[in-house]
Amino acid sequence: MLQKFNSLMDYIETHLTDDISEQDISKIVGISNYHFKRMFSYMAGMSLNAYIKNRRLSVANVELINGEKVTDIAYKYGYQSIEGFSRAFREWSGFLPSEVAKNKIQKSFPKFTFFIDIRGGISMEFKMEEKEKFNIVGVSKRVPIQFEGENNAILELAKSITEQQRNEMHQLADLYPHHVLNVSYDFDDGYLEEKGYLTHMIGFATTKENPFDDLEQISIDKSLWAIFPNQGPFPSTLQETTAKIYSEWLPSSDYQVSDIPGISFTKHEGSPENVYSEIWMPVKEKN
Repeated sequence: MLQKFNSLMDYIETHLTDDISEQDISKIVGISNYHFKRMFSYMAGMSLNAYIKNRRLSVANVELINGEKVTDIAYKYGYQSIEGFSRAFREWSGFLPSEVAKNKIQKSFPKFTFFIDIRGGISMEFKMEEKEKFNIVGVSKRVPIQFEGENNAILELAKSITEQQRNEMHQLADLYPHHVLNVSYDFDDGYLEEKGYLTHMIGFATTKENPFDDLEQISIDKSLWAIFPNQGPFPSTLQETTAKIYSEWLPSSDYQVSDIPGISFTKHEGSPENVYSEIWMPVKEKN
């Protein structure tokens, strides 16, 4: 996977003045565009779109110093106007293009190269488990995308569940963990910039079909799952484990993410500083 990441970095470098399509990206990395971008974000600390933008502006900086015209550079890198390019360049560098050209101010953003950095020798606990097709029955809501801290919209969704809905969900729950599951899917394109919305479902796993009008159902196809238990302060430990899965475990494993909603559950028992959670990631072996 790291070789494919670096192949994409090479491809981007030779196509900075072109439109780089999602089909191009998926073809090079060999996985869905969404899952690749999520991995990239955790590994690089920024979205792929931000990386491409920064590389273009870095090369544009060099060209300004070498005497190329602002107008030519703006259109060369896909900006519709000089004003749009000047605004983006100033946000990135702190200077207007004209100031850089005049005063030869250099700011760089190097090309990325990916490699595995083993830190501290800390291993991740996980197990592989194949699960037959099952359903999740519960309630869902479009909520803002949020990477850190507790998501108030999800808390509000949990509080909105009625006693009748709880009883109905418990009637159907016949699969491990016999506990409330959190399922996130249908992410907006702004996910990697922590913008937009996703659909979040709170429910229970079941082999049964939902007969209740006030509950919703999604079906989860038969799949292999990588299951990561974690324990510590909530929600930071859960979120840090997710980041490590995408930035450390996936790139060095023999698996890639399947196009199935990811699942987690958390047992809120006892101290909030020592909470047990599991992250279920649907995976398949790499080709």
